[in-house]
Amino acid sequence: MAHGIPSQGKVTVTVDEYSSNPTQAFTHYNINQSRFQPPHVHMVDPIPYDTPKPAGHTRFVCVSDTHSRTDGIQMPYGDILLHTGDFTELGLPSEVKKFNDWLGTLPYEYKIVIAGNHELTFDKEFMADLVKQDYYRFPSVSKLKPEDFDNVQSLLTNSIYLQDSEVTVKGFRIYGAPWTPWFNGWGFNLPRGQSLLDKWNLIPEGIDILMTHGPPLGFRDWVPKELQRVGCVELLNTVQRRVRPKLHVFGGIHEGYGIMTDGYTTYVNASTCTVSFQPTNLPIIFDLPNPQVS
Repeated sequence: MAHGIPSQGKVTVTVDEYSSNPTQAFTHYNINQSRFQPPHVHMVDPIPYDTPKPAGHTRFVCVSDTHSRTDGIQMPYGDILLHTGDFTELGLPSEVKKFNDWLGTLPYEYKIVIAGNHELTFDKEFMADLVKQDYYRFPSVSKLKPEDFDNVQSLLTNSIYLQDSEVTVKGFRIYGAPWTPWFNGWGFNLPRGQSLLDKWNLIPEGIDILMTHGPPLGFRDWVPKELQRVGCVELLNTVQRRVRPKLHVFGGIHEGYGIMTDGYTTYVNASTCTVSFQPTNLPIIFDLPNPQVS
């Protein structure tokens, strides 16, 4: 399918033959399809904060993976904040409250948040399994009583929380999902392949902005230490072939911080923390033209 041309008709995404090995998938599609190469795919420089917002545009401020380290972050001017998860260390209610208090100090008209794999208490199935286990990987979380976390997302009073759901603000349709490929058994981890594709199939067509916690294959998903790509192949195919949002914001892979485009969708890895968990990566701003309201 040509880049930059919206798809025609209903597109069905199936599990990719290289789904379980993203590094192999990246190599295969790069060699055989030039799928991740210029001129379509290229890096994008961030917009300087002092750049005037164009008339008729909305400015989005993108952050992710702040891991309870928000105290020193200098937040730029904008209209809508997008936070794509891992706002805590373990999803403890005290951490969620601290994060919510920080959100309350920010002047943005809307603040939209999804969970990440560190928000353990937001993943009900994870918590149910944790309580059953004989060993405690997360002692402080294991000690929580169910009533402490049953409705933990209600603590986010200063934001709109999305979990496999969408919201329309200022005319923009925004969808958020927390799932990531299995990694060391954290929250919202699912096996690569059909399990993740089932979640991505919930994403409606026609949305403007997609928020996920982790990256799609090939876009800001390189982990140098492991010499591996870790992005989700099914997420990439869903974004490029079916959903085609204008903006796809994520985090999860701290090393992948930065911006790329495929000529149609702009991909933003907004991880605030570095690989050593220092919150020194700057928030990323992005301007989108306001939707034409008919």
